[in-house]
Amino acid sequence: MTKDRKAGQADHEKIDLSLEKETMTTNIEKVIYNPDRWSSIYRSWRLLLSIFSIGLALYIIYSAAFTSLPGWQHRAVFTSIALLLCFSYIPYKKGNKQMHPIFDLLPLLLSGILLISSFFVYPDIMYRQGNPSFIDLTLGTLMILLIIEGVRRTIGTAMAVLTLFFWMYIFIGPWFPGLMAHQGFSYGRMIDTMFVSTNGIFSDPIYIASTVLILFLIFASLLLKSGAGQFFIEFAFALTGRMRGGPALASVVSSGLMATITGNGAANATMTGSFTIPLMRKVGYSRTFSGAVEAVASQGGQIMPPIMGAAAFIMAEYTGIPFIQIAGYALIPAILFFFVAGVVIYLQARKQGLEGLPKEKLPNFWEVMFKKGYLISPLVVIIAMMIMGYSPIMAGLWAIITILVISLFKKETRMNFMDLLASLDSCIRNAIPTVMACAAAGIITGAVIMTGLGTRFSRMAVELSGGELLPLLLLIMIASIILGMGMPTVSAYVILATVGAGALVQMDVPVIAAHFFVFYFGIFSGITPPVAITSYITAGIAGGNPLQTAFQSLKIGLAGFILPYMLVYNPAMILEGSTLQIIIGVFTCTIGLVSFAAFIQGYLITKTPIVQRIMLLFSALLLVAQGTLTDLIGVGLIASIVIMQMLQKSSNGALDTNLKQTGS
Repeated sequence: MTKDRKAGQADHEKIDLSLEKETMTTNIEKVIYNPDRWSSIYRSWRLLLSIFSIGLALYIIYSAAFTSLPGWQHRAVFTSIALLLCFSYIPYKKGNKQMHPIFDLLPLLLSGILLISSFFVYPDIMYRQGNPSFIDLTLGTLMILLIIEGVRRTIGTAMAVLTLFFWMYIFIGPWFPGLMAHQGFSYGRMIDTMFVSTNGIFSDPIYIASTVLILFLIFASLLLKSGAGQFFIEFAFALTGRMRGGPALASVVSSGLMATITGNGAANATMTGSFTIPLMRKVGYSRTFSGAVEAVASQGGQIMPPIMGAAAFIMAEYTGIPFIQIAGYALIPAILFFFVAGVVIYLQARKQGLEGLPKEKLPNFWEVMFKKGYLISPLVVIIAMMIMGYSPIMAGLWAIITILVISLFKKETRMNFMDLLASLDSCIRNAIPTVMACAAAGIITGAVIMTGLGTRFSRMAVELSGGELLPLLLLIMIASIILGMGMPTVSAYVILATVGAGALVQMDVPVIAAHFFVFYFGIFSGITPPVAITSYITAGIAGGNPLQTAFQSLKIGLAGFILPYMLVYNPAMILEGSTLQIIIGVFTCTIGLVSFAAFIQGYLITKTPIVQRIMLLFSALLLVAQGTLTDLIGVGLIASIVIMQMLQKSSNGALDTNLKQTGS
């Protein structure tokens, strides 16, 4: 059959929106040993590792339902198991060359020693706080070094070097100039903070990872296994597929929905990009633009309630604000982010003259809702329980129970015993990089607390900005993007919240707005060149140039860079003020973001001349802050451009008609 015949046949068939099983879970590299040479040993070892993973997942569920080990012991055991699994699944490599197995066997053995020790040094270690023993010093040093190596393997050399720097800063800080200098600390004091107490490695990031994070990752794994991921995709295409640039808009909706439960932009791009990108290519989008759309949607899912990313749970611990309130604060900005991304895509489709997909090739909306809509009920359970005052842990537990129950309703969603075990196993394996990031964030947090770097950085940033808010925001934005490059959102947020949010709070910025400011820029660093991890992944799927895809991602998501400023300058965005003020504030912010999207694309109703583009930019900037005069001028500018372009389009249409009549 020729290509033309194949294409013609495809035009009369519905598009395939089914998720391949391989895309449902992102597997980390296989174990280091050659299965052909050591097949029996390999199978036994893999079985043992799966038992560890499944056992850890079941322990987390049990802890949520009943009780767990004491705080320090729980976190130490969890971190040790994570290290053991890390060195089992992810081999030591130099470039593309796999090194000698001793480089994996040694850290694996040491991780096993840490795991056993974690059980037996407790509770005696608690009585040695302030005066750690030789065993404490040895175990603490061992854990720090293994975490740094685990971070290098899972996240990259840059993050490992940064973690090592903060650790060494405890000792070399006295030789730094100016505000960066501190008094210095003994090795015993460092181990006491980092290992013996819960202010270092076992601080909030690891606490969140060992409770809420793993629980919600189990929830996400089971939810996708039950077919909810398929529902999200079909729902998105049924809702937006017929619009201009429909597949791209559907990619934004489906990837946003998927990312809010996975909490990982890069992993989500791998799952959904394999089918959304080819569909975008089919309707006429370039490889670069298709990959960029998927990257922006996947990365932005981390700011979308109800689950968001793991960093949002850490934010709740840092700020003392209940997670459900943080999700509520995040709702309007998240909706605006995806709305503006959709506007950019729609304007691009109009510029290229692209159409949506035909109705007959798309799922029927009501049929999708009727057959699979019930799969969204676990998300409803999470929201309802947290609104009623239950903790995220309890909400996650009942959401898991809800999945297990509703999956029994239909044959295609029903999970057998092996499906459940496979979901638990893959969930823990896929969580290893995030756990390593949380452990590294604990080392960084401990160093910042010990040395007082956060306070000094805040003072330095305020002094550099001259005590003015806007220069301070610009400084922290740049620092956030630079620090966030190449890092998981969890690590980026922990560092930025520790050293950056405090400076904003000193300038009377509301606590939630200050933390959202650094949180958002830490997320957007994933699509910011030169280290745009998510963009590079989608570029690989699309077959496009990675750097060009990263710059295109930045262009599509650039309106999102205005959102954090709106959160600071416009109280309505964080639901402060009367109902009328909130409505007006959200409306003007929406108009401002649309103006910025039109400025980026150079297109609104028709192609936009340079003067009108400048007017659109001024309109967007004026609408950032809430103020009657600036709002009126900003809305007036975009309204005048709309009128001018409508008149221009009308006159062009009349001219075309006259030319046709003259020609006839």
